[in-house]
Amino acid sequence: MTHLPVQGFSKLSKQEKIDWIVKEYLDDNKDFEKILKSYLNENADLQKLHEEFSENTLTNFYMPYGIAPNFLIDGKIMAIPMVVEESSVVAAASKAAKFWMEKGGFKTTIINTQKLGHTHFIFDAEPHKIKHFFNFNLKKKLMEATDAITSNMRKRGGGILDIKLIDKTSEMENYYQLKASFNTVDSMGANFINSCLEQFGKTLKDEVQKEESFSQVEKDSLQIVMNILSNYTPDCIVRAEVSCKIEDLKDDSGISNEDFAKKFKQAIRIAEIEPYRATTHNKGIMNGVDAVVIATGNDFRATASCAHAYASKSGSYSSLTHCTIDNGIFRFWIDLPISVGVVGGLTNLHPLVKFSLALLGKPSAQELMSILAVSGLAQNFGALRSLITTGIQKGHMKMHLLNILNQMGATEEEKAHFVNYFKDKTVTHHEVISEFEKLRNV
Repeated sequence: MTHLPVQGFSKLSKQEKIDWIVKEYLDDNKDFEKILKSYLNENADLQKLHEEFSENTLTNFYMPYGIAPNFLIDGKIMAIPMVVEESSVVAAASKAAKFWMEKGGFKTTIINTQKLGHTHFIFDAEPHKIKHFFNFNLKKKLMEATDAITSNMRKRGGGILDIKLIDKTSEMENYYQLKASFNTVDSMGANFINSCLEQFGKTLKDEVQKEESFSQVEKDSLQIVMNILSNYTPDCIVRAEVSCKIEDLKDDSGISNEDFAKKFKQAIRIAEIEPYRATTHNKGIMNGVDAVVIATGNDFRATASCAHAYASKSGSYSSLTHCTIDNGIFRFWIDLPISVGVVGGLTNLHPLVKFSLALLGKPSAQELMSILAVSGLAQNFGALRSLITTGIQKGHMKMHLLNILNQMGATEEEKAHFVNYFKDKTVTHHEVISEFEKLRNV
């Protein structure tokens, strides 16, 4: 079927949008219209608030909001909110939290909080003149030009930390950057950083035209390509770690403490040297991180892209977590680059985001960084613990069981039967179907 383009879709009312979508793409099936409307919030004000978060909103898309309790982080017991649809993520994090609570819990360290942004520009002028111009004129002018923009941020203890001229002409003809580092305190800071950078672009253009050392041909060659923050923040780093004596690594799977520690370290080393494994390994870490990022109204795409870029900083994609065994001490840690905020954006608007931040004790941005790193470390520990002992499927498929049964239309009584049936068995899709057919005498 060939679909016709639509003009002015954004200007249509919500009902008109729904009518057009259902008619044009869904064969005018009113059941789909009912599905869309069934997810709308009955509270009109709350629904309007949700619709204003994004464009062309038809309805809401719900995801489970769960809690992973018993996290001992830097001496404080916390319950962590997690928004995630994947079976076993919350359970694995909770199990890891309980395991480490008895061994002193998680310790965190904020290593740095610098965020970055760039003005990318093309300038066909003599390099030594550009460098002299930046060092003895432009840098000061850039700071002065953004004084009004940074005023409030400076009052809160943040602002522009430094501006550097980066020569990239060896990689692209006449390509330079103004690389700026920022401290945005408790905000993620995207709008602040981008506003500063856009002013950099304007100031650069104005000052080049005034600079007598450049010829008119050189001045005319200047092109401001773009001014934009970077979601890669390798200098905004938090470390989370756990450690204990090997003799305290008691696992209920029957494996000895020494073998557990040895296999765990081997699993980490494989992820450090093998990108195929590292990709899945780090995805599991981000299961924990992004679930909390979403629950606290932050940008999970930004945190994921930053983490994966950082995992490639050596030139080969590698594990974000590491493990050592020294003098009988097992140590497991993560260095996570992450940029988040607790003010601005959805933090003051979305009711469940406000709930999440209240649940976490209204953390600062640095405290939230620590919580996120711990969540990722716990998730990774839970996954590796399963992989090196019982295997990943035993726990994962047990959590996935209800999804399979719901797809098959099982009743509550049938669900109870299956939970009991698989109490001491590994769940497989084939076995569920087979037992389901027996139960219903199919």
